[in-house]
Amino acid sequence: MKILIAPDSFKGSLTALEVAENIEKGVLKVDKTIETIKVPMADGGEGTLQSLVDSHNGEVIEKEVTGPLGNKIKSHFGYLSDTKTGVIEMALASGLPLIPKDKLDPMKTTTYGTGELIKAALDKGAEKLIIGIGGSATNDAGVGMAQALGAEFKDEVGNEISFGGGELEKIKEINISNLDPRIKNVKIRAACDVSNKLYGPEGAAYVYGPQKGADEKMVKTLDDNLKHFAEILNRQLGIDIQSVEGSGAAGGLGAGLVAFLDAELESGIEIVLDATNLKSKLENVNLVITGEGRLDGQTINGKTPIGVARVAKEKNIPVIAISAIFGKGIEKLTSSGIDAVFNMLQNLDLSIEDDTGYWLQFISEQITRLIKLEINN
Repeated sequence: MKILIAPDSFKGSLTALEVAENIEKGVLKVDKTIETIKVPMADGGEGTLQSLVDSHNGEVIEKEVTGPLGNKIKSHFGYLSDTKTGVIEMALASGLPLIPKDKLDPMKTTTYGTGELIKAALDKGAEKLIIGIGGSATNDAGVGMAQALGAEFKDEVGNEISFGGGELEKIKEINISNLDPRIKNVKIRAACDVSNKLYGPEGAAYVYGPQKGADEKMVKTLDDNLKHFAEILNRQLGIDIQSVEGSGAAGGLGAGLVAFLDAELESGIEIVLDATNLKSKLENVNLVITGEGRLDGQTINGKTPIGVARVAKEKNIPVIAISAIFGKGIEKLTSSGIDAVFNMLQNLDLSIEDDTGYWLQFISEQITRLIKLEINN
């Protein structure tokens, strides 16, 4: 028997690789002759960098960058030498968790550090980039990111604008002639699972600004500034960024990535499925086990278990999903490609790694016992 184990992380407790290892241990307790393949997964959000590094035996490289408030911080990116791919999570340089709640201010926060991570990945030799853009603390349309890579945004007297979404209204000229030339030869895929446009009622400022510290007046200013940026971009570079779905993602970083780096905005799980070569690893597999910390009705919206199940079902392979807890709408999963769901049915603290690993092993052992019973009968 051959089982492919492809879970997401159990956030706050175990990485995707650690989840897979514990599931494998439970399976092998029942039958050591079962062949297992571990493929750590993610959906383009938090944990994507680690899962891809683990699945490719890549490396994590530390880098000091400019934080969202302009101060220097320690960050890191992933590098997959086998495919010359840099993996970047913008939240590690420009994310909400990097700022105390009483200092949140999208008028001032910048994506400059994300640009520095991109440059560091290029310096390492990356020919492809995967960029997760969730968890942003910014609303600068990726201008800071582009500045770090050589783009210039001049005000009416020819000075470079400062950091933050509050500065976009000052832009009178955009110059990309000094943009890092290596960008032209790099394929960039950005994990983007929202369709918000750059500005307007469903744009970056109105939808996501409040969670980044913007009050009602600030939201309007930020939205006006994004509109000004889009108009300048269209007039000077001929790019109609407002027509691009997802351009409002991450405070408009989606727009900046498309406009200045010619990035493709794609579903996060699709990027990870491709980067892990999951389809090719399903040959002669009899069962797929996937999972994440919580399974509920939202899981069907581009989360890891459903993405894994969809690929497995192309080969008619049964899929079982394991989680720590179930939530409302869990019944939707068994009509969306997952054949059965299990949770650990234990009031455990997910911050305690030993507990989580123990119960993962226990439930995967019970699943394997059921399978063996069926085979033997």
